[in-house]
Amino acid sequence: MEKEENPKQQSTDDLSEEKKEEVSMSESESTEKDEIFPEEKIKELEDKLTRTFAEMENQRRRFEKEKEEAFEYGGYVFAKEALNLIDNLERSKQVLENDEILKNTDSLKKTLDHLTIINKDLMSIFTKNNIKPIDCLNKKLDPNFHQAMMEIEDDQKEPGTIVQEIQKGFTLKDRLLRPSLVGVSKRSEKNDQKIEENKENLEDK
Repeated sequence: MEKEENPKQQSTDDLSEEKKEEVSMSESESTEKDEIFPEEKIKELEDKLTRTFAEMENQRRRFEKEKEEAFEYGGYVFAKEALNLIDNLERSKQVLENDEILKNTDSLKKTLDHLTIINKDLMSIFTKNNIKPIDCLNKKLDPNFHQAMMEIEDDQKEPGTIVQEIQKGFTLKDRLLRPSLVGVSKRSEKNDQKIEENKENLEDK
């Protein structure tokens, strides 16, 4: 005798088949979504290559700039230290000139002449290596190149004009080695009072 099929068993099998079909369809849709077309893949690779080349070019430019700066300003620290030679020569000269015993002697004159020659030779070497003194006297104070150390009353000059150089400043090409230490002009108190009085008189009129 043939066994009769159980309706419940058949219903369960049908449901199982439906689920399998749903899973299969779901996997098929997911595969289609994940699939990248050749054109899209090529475009993605081109973008990556473009970014890589751009980064390589940026690195090359940075390297070139660093190399140029190292070549141009490699002696920056040495140049800054070498300025002490100029300072020491200038101080030695001032000490000798202020020595009462040596004043007006031939020995002093000869020594000062030698110091002047050494100073000129040093300045010539500096100039050949793009180390140049800052010209500051009778110019307006520029904080980029000058450092004001004192104010000096001078009614003949515009306020803020450099009237004294305390220590010479230098540049290496376009870079500041050290600023000039200077004294700048200011109006005398009497002149300031006159200016204030003139202002008051004009306001009264």
